[in-house]
Amino acid sequence: MQDIIEQLESRRSAAELGGGERRIEVQHAKGKLTARERLSLLLDEGSFEEWDKFVEHRCNDFGMDEQRIPGDGVVTGYGTINGRLVFVYSQDFTVFGGALSEAHAEKICKVMDQAMKVGAPVIGLADSGGARIQEGVASLGAYAEIFQRNVLASGVVPQLSVIMGPCAGGAVYSPAITDFIFMVKDSSYMFVTGPDVVKTVTHEVVTPEELGGARVHSSKSGVADLALDNDVETLLMTRRFFDFLPPNNKEQPPRIPTSDPADRLEPALDTLVPADPSHPYDIKEVIEKVADEGDFFELQPDFAKNIVVGFIRLQGATVGVVANQPMVLAGCLDIDSSKKGARFVRFCDAFNIPVLTFVDVPGFMPGTIQEYGGIIKNGAKLLYAYAECTVPKVTCITRKAYGGAYDVMASKHLRGDVNFAWPSAEIAVMGAQGAVEIIFRKDIGDPEKIQARTDEYQDKFANPFVAASRGYIDDVFLPRETRQRLCRSFAMLRDKKLENPWRKHGNIPL
Repeated sequence: MQDIIEQLESRRSAAELGGGERRIEVQHAKGKLTARERLSLLLDEGSFEEWDKFVEHRCNDFGMDEQRIPGDGVVTGYGTINGRLVFVYSQDFTVFGGALSEAHAEKICKVMDQAMKVGAPVIGLADSGGARIQEGVASLGAYAEIFQRNVLASGVVPQLSVIMGPCAGGAVYSPAITDFIFMVKDSSYMFVTGPDVVKTVTHEVVTPEELGGARVHSSKSGVADLALDNDVETLLMTRRFFDFLPPNNKEQPPRIPTSDPADRLEPALDTLVPADPSHPYDIKEVIEKVADEGDFFELQPDFAKNIVVGFIRLQGATVGVVANQPMVLAGCLDIDSSKKGARFVRFCDAFNIPVLTFVDVPGFMPGTIQEYGGIIKNGAKLLYAYAECTVPKVTCITRKAYGGAYDVMASKHLRGDVNFAWPSAEIAVMGAQGAVEIIFRKDIGDPEKIQARTDEYQDKFANPFVAASRGYIDDVFLPRETRQRLCRSFAMLRDKKLENPWRKHGNIPL
């Protein structure tokens, strides 16, 4: 028996050492934690239950039969974050560069399958050089097994990818299918083809960071939801983010006790919107002032800044927020902001998270760049997401709501449950000047007549009361009352039930 115990301890030690002390030192020298150190920070202390610690690869080609390391480059299992169950896998770059083998993939698939069975989220910590070349097509097939599970789990359990090192080639498609991607600045990158291939094919000279670093994907491509400074900050932010999410699509997000009164007034909001309609203001100030304790977890803050998305809590319950940002492009909807908003709304709808929409939108962005880029179909993605959404939807128009963009932003016509407006709201087909120049084009040569017509149009439509008189707006109230009215509305909607007609799935304009 003693021999067996010693053998067990020896095998455990070998598995926990990964690629060995030297490679661990190299990992630390790059400012990166090891796979196990990351899990110890992510999960509650002492909660991690590891699976498949002794799994080894089955490849005998190219000298691989002489290189077998227990665990085969990935640490898998389950644990808790703030007491809530989560399944995890963490790729170990010290073992074969974290390259994915058939056995490595089977370990990941096992935890994903179990997560689906018990209804718990999956968090993957990626740090891998890609497919293990020595295994050839077997490693490619193994990737596809993971992709298939990502797709089946989509909308069933939340999936979060944390990119903490290289993620290249086929490896990028698993994170792409998951719900959210967090990256680490200067140490993680994602791309389909690396700099060497790019140089050969297109003759472009580019570094890994310039091609697919955290800053690129969080500001230009929109692939990543957050770019954080280092491994520790990323893992702590992941823990904070996890608390906003439900375990699966059949349960509600957790309710966090709060001492913030639901009827708290915010007098500062009364003077937030400038008297001049051409002057901007920061919509994030509205979001933070209505949220419990001012806590707002923003996603994609550096991409498509003309729309703001993220999570707050109202009376302790998670609420997804979508808001036009007048500080950027006057809050216009364009291709990137439409896709950003649509994906977020669809996530909230899939996981029983109510949606709060703040509207200040002068319309869709005009121009050839937008038209050639497909603003018609991309703008329709946001429309489709809101129209399909069955969770509670509360909308508050703070200022402009013009044209088709008024319809798209969770209007009453797209089954908005409660639609509010501030007294500063302007709901119309377009701005007064543009409307007058079309309706009274024969008077364009007479500035006095045009100004008089503009004033007339402004007086008639630059307010929320025409829409309110038709029931499109449920109430108009002072901005200071916003938190109180939102809390009441979401409390009323807590047991809302609405189902779409049966179908295999819709055909969103991708």
